Parts: sequence; structure tokens; C-alpha cells
Amino acid sequence: MNSPDASHSDEFPYDDVVSALPHAFGEPRARGVLRARFEDFVVDERLPIEPDGSGEHVLLQVRKTGLNTQDVVQRLSRFSGVRQRDIGFAGQKDRNAVTTQWFSLLLINQVEPDWSGLDSDAMQVLQAHRHGRKLKRGALRANRFQLTVRDFDGDPEDIAERIDAMRRIGMPNYFGAQRFGRRGSNLYGALRMFTSGKRPRQRNRAGMMLSAARSLLFNQVLAERVRLGNWATAIAGDYMALDGSRSGFVCESPDAEIAQRLAAFDIHPSGPLYGDGPLKTQGEALALETRVLADWPEWRTGLENARASADRRALRARVADLEWALDGDSLRLSFELPRGSFATALVRELLA
Repeated sequence: MNSPDASHSDEFPYDDVVSALPHAFGEPRARGVLRARFEDFVVDERLPIEPDGSGEHVLLQVRKTGLNTQDVVQRLSRFSGVRQRDIGFAGQKDRNAVTTQWFSLLLINQVEPDWSGLDSDAMQVLQAHRHGRKLKRGALRANRFQLTVRDFDGDPEDIAERIDAMRRIGMPNYFGAQRFGRRGSNLYGALRMFTSGKRPRQRNRAGMMLSAARSLLFNQVLAERVRLGNWATAIAGDYMALDGSRSGFVCESPDAEIAQRLAAFDIHPSGPLYGDGPLKTQGEALALETRVLADWPEWRTGLENARASADRRALRARVADLEWALDGDSLRLSFELPRGSFATALVRELLA
């Protein structure tokens, strides 16, 4: 694959690396408009913990509209005087949405401010509780979504069949377009970083680029499993991820017990978050991943040289409490996804 040039032109090969990914339930036939308004994309974070009630940190539940996570961090820092590096959050949230998100602020020997002073049309503090620890990245249980697709044009029976399939077996756990930046800018930056050997000065920016590169390779492996029809089942040598855990095991030979655990969403086949380390798969699964990744040599070398940590990610995501309804010409969806899964990956299985 040729490297993109600095002009970031219309020929930029990473403009849309998501649209070409295969669909698990056939090409969607319905159409509609998502995110016509901020309130059409509502996200609520679900933490796996309850506030301690005491400690050096304050946990704030914030509702934001038209702001991204870093925008909120900057506002919290200016208002409280707490350094941005002492403000924690569990996950990044979209700007083009109404999202409820938790933040932690380190307040030692400092009078807690009146958080209502932050309230505006774009941001409101809903709760404030003392807590003993900084909120760490990834410290999420799930995200709850309420989406509205306007100008919906499609067959309700087709939507019902796709919804039923996702309830039974889950959805492909693709990384969404948000991960890759506007017009693929995070991928463009990653490839330039790999080619030059120079990281951007902003540490957070370098992390986003490396994350985008790993996500690109993961999506390629998942896409091949979707084409083969085994993204939600085990093949010989799969590294099976335990649901809700970073742990797993190698499945040398799928059997009835593995099938039963898959049906119960207790385990999931996984794909590589490529980096400096082993793939963990064996046999058929290792051969498949090796074959797919062989087409991306500069990305593999770049991630290895950057010492990105190798990890695994479930190839499918469980979609909990998935409900849908037609309201005039609007399709309304509500569901819960595990941390790190993208609502847009669900929507692309329904809408063309």
C-alpha cells in the first residue's frame, strides 16, 4: 500500500477504512440519518464501582452536549485549579452527542468549589462524591445508548430480523470511524510517525495514532472472520476471551462445551491488538491472523518499533437490552454495549 502524501488529498487511502468492511447479516437495505441533532445520540456511562464517599478525589458525573471529553477536562481544570493530569476519566466520548460521563479530580487540602458554577447549556454537573482513587482509563462496565435515526426508509421486517440476530449472537466488534480520526487523520499521522521514526510532542497524540494503527489491523482480521462466517464461533487455536475480562485461554479444539459457553456469551473468539508480543493464537487461528496481517508489513513493523503492547480484543460484542421502535419516520434504538465497543458498529449492520 502506498503511503499518503502530505497534501491529504482526495486520494488519501485511509479516508474511510470502515465503509468497506463486510457486514455480518448481509448488506443493509434501510437508510436514515443519524446525528441530525445532538440529542439523537445519547450515551450514559456505567461504572463498575460506587463512589467511596471519602478520599482525596471527587467523582463528578457530568452531562455534556456538543463537547468532547478533552473539552470537559479543560473546563474542569480552569474552574477548579486542578491540573489536567490530575483529572481522570474512564473513556473518550463523542462531541456530536449528549453524553453522561464520570470524571475524577484530585483535591487535597482544598475547599471543594460549588460545581453549579460550571453549569451551562453545554455542560451540567449531575453528581459529586468523594472518592479514594483517580478514575483510570478503561474503568467502565458498559455504555448505555439511546439513538434516533431520522428520515428512516426501510423494511421493518428486515430490521426485526437483524435485531433478533444481534440479540442471539451479538455484533461484530469493529472499531468505528471515530477511532481513525477525521478523514483517517490518526492513520495518516501513524504512518508518518512510523516512516520518520519521530513521535509527535504531544504524548496523547502519539497514543491516539498507535491506537488507530492497532485498530486498523484488528478490523482487517475481524473482516476476514466475517467473510468466512466464523466471527461469532470458535475455530481451532482461537484465543478465547472471557466476557468482561482481560483474561482468556487457547481453544485447541472447539467442542460442545465451547459452543455452549459461546451461546451464553461467557466467552468470545478474539482478534489481535497488534504490538510487540505474541499473537497468542495457535493452529488454524494463528494461520488466519498471520495471513491477514502479512498484507500490512509497514504497520506491523511500526507498531513493533514503537513498542506498542500486544493485546487481544473480543471479535464480537454482546448487545444487551436491545430494543427498537418506529416513531413516524424515525427509528429509535436503545441498547447497552461493553466498554470499548462502538454503537456505530451496530448501526452499520442496520443502515446502508
